[in-house]
Amino acid sequence: MRPSCDRFVPGYGDANADFHVIGDHPGVHGGVDAGTPFTNDAGKQLQAALEDSGLLETTGDEPVVDKTFMSYLHMCVPDGAPTAHDYTDMERFFDAELRAIAAHVLLPVGAVATEHVLNNYTSVGWKTDIDMESLHGQEIRGSGFLVVPIKDPLEWDDDDHDELVAGLMTLQSTDFRRESDLGRFIPGDDPYLVR
Repeated sequence: MRPSCDRFVPGYGDANADFHVIGDHPGVHGGVDAGTPFTNDAGKQLQAALEDSGLLETTGDEPVVDKTFMSYLHMCVPDGAPTAHDYTDMERFFDAELRAIAAHVLLPVGAVATEHVLNNYTSVGWKTDIDMESLHGQEIRGSGFLVVPIKDPLEWDDDDHDELVAGLMTLQSTDFRRESDLGRFIPGDDPYLVR
């Protein structure tokens, strides 16, 4: 599947990822030059936190991922800010990618991505303004996915890096996959894990 725009930044990372980092679009979080999501200054700030959390092995224009996938709601390089129609048009690409990766934890970056994820991929829904300051690095349990919103790196203060790292490290120390072995109900000794 390829979008009909001239330039776009496709998803990047581990196709069997546990964590899916979701940004707004390449004009905000980078990738226009490198072709990889989150590669502008703000994106590299986020990459540093993901590396400190163990989700990336290296940072840069082609970071080495560890159980992580990165993509955008709107993968086309926009001329200005995308319209509501533009986001709707790109939804089929994002939705297909999210379902193909099937990560356990969604990490939306910024208010636009966070609102979209909460309203479309969880049972939580969000009817009020998104307060990224209070949601940053905090686990929100949804239906099927755990969500850990990330404040836009363009707005980070001195403590936001450490708060995100601490939140992700705590999450990884738990059973964030929340899988059950139903293999005991079928013949053989193989596990059958479901969430």
